[in-house]
Amino acid sequence: MRDGSASVTGSAAARFVAYDKFLDCVHCGLCLQACPTYVELGTEMDSPRGRIYLMKGLEEGTLPMTADVARHLDLCLGCRACETACPSGVHYGELIEAARSYVEAQHRRPLLDRLRRRMVTLVFPRPQLLRVLLLPLRLLDLMGILGAIRRVSSVAAILPQLASWEPLPPVVPAHGAEHQRVGLLAGCVAQVLFAETNRAAARVLARNGCSVITPVRQSCCGALYLHAGARRQALECARRNIDAFPSDLSAILVTAAGCGAILKEYGTLLADDPAYAARARAFSAKVRDITEFLAALPIAPPRGALRRRVTYHDACHLAHGQGVRDAPRQLLRQIPALELIELPESDTCCGSAGSYSLTEPEMARRLGTRKAANIAATGATWVAAANPGCVMQIQASLRRAGVDVAVVHPVELLDRAYREEAGLPHVTAL
Repeated sequence: MRDGSASVTGSAAARFVAYDKFLDCVHCGLCLQACPTYVELGTEMDSPRGRIYLMKGLEEGTLPMTADVARHLDLCLGCRACETACPSGVHYGELIEAARSYVEAQHRRPLLDRLRRRMVTLVFPRPQLLRVLLLPLRLLDLMGILGAIRRVSSVAAILPQLASWEPLPPVVPAHGAEHQRVGLLAGCVAQVLFAETNRAAARVLARNGCSVITPVRQSCCGALYLHAGARRQALECARRNIDAFPSDLSAILVTAAGCGAILKEYGTLLADDPAYAARARAFSAKVRDITEFLAALPIAPPRGALRRRVTYHDACHLAHGQGVRDAPRQLLRQIPALELIELPESDTCCGSAGSYSLTEPEMARRLGTRKAANIAATGATWVAAANPGCVMQIQASLRRAGVDVAVVHPVELLDRAYREEAGLPHVTAL
């Protein structure tokens, strides 16, 4: 075991993370009730504090890597609610991501588990491959058959509408005078399953004087790789995105909270890369969630009335990962006739957590059921959520619960209000 001086000075080589980072945790336990898996299971090793004990033991070399240790770490959602609750400023997200890379390198998983995890990193970061694989489902959606399948299949229930895959053009010019040129991350899963969200974002931005640049050569943000412990591939994605986006943009905008959280961390992830460190810091400094960016603008007030009761779910990587909570609500409150109802446990994870709903379906389902019950209690007819994974998970959970509530991105509601004002259909091409 390392002595304290070696650990603090960093003279001992780290296995997966600098040992000093564990010392911020004072084991007060204030994170416990913020942790969804601890609240569900009540076991110490499935809490942030317990997992920090495990990670510290692995880093010290006093704890062997076993299937049980891997299981407790795998069950972590990575929602970072513990960071919001922590009075000591522990960077738990950084610890768990580093530990996951170590687990993947040191632990031999059962074959089925390996195949499932490999499928996630093989398919989802590749939009073209995802389109090909989803083509049969898209045809069923166009024929109106997929709706019936969703009602009986928990897997199909996760999928949104697949009828529209039209990508964004590389440039969407501002309406009238151009005030800013901004970049938009199309995402990998998002550009296939949530193309309309991206188009709504571009329309809203153009309506408010922003020309929108969507680079063709952009890549997956890297989050799916990082969550799966594939750090090298995540860093490659970061470098490709830094190369793809022009340096003269005033902001780089994201409609997916999980993507935005990792884009804001490129400066940290590439801090040791002499060729990219400075560029990564500059890139991350420009990243904004679409709601964060719009709320900071003097946007044109929407005049189209949406007479609906809406509740808002705080996506984990927006509320906890980026500290953005009020901006989406601020935008929703600007829509005439829209009644915003606060959601109980709004910042408790819905169970999506990137690929978590695929790798840990049982826990994801428990959390989704809890979220659906809270939504039903509000009496809302719409739920707004600023992350595609949350939209899919919540929609599937509501369907299983028999609750007829639509789930949309906040920017889609803002776009709908603008289009209502102009007397236009709710969904059309740019």
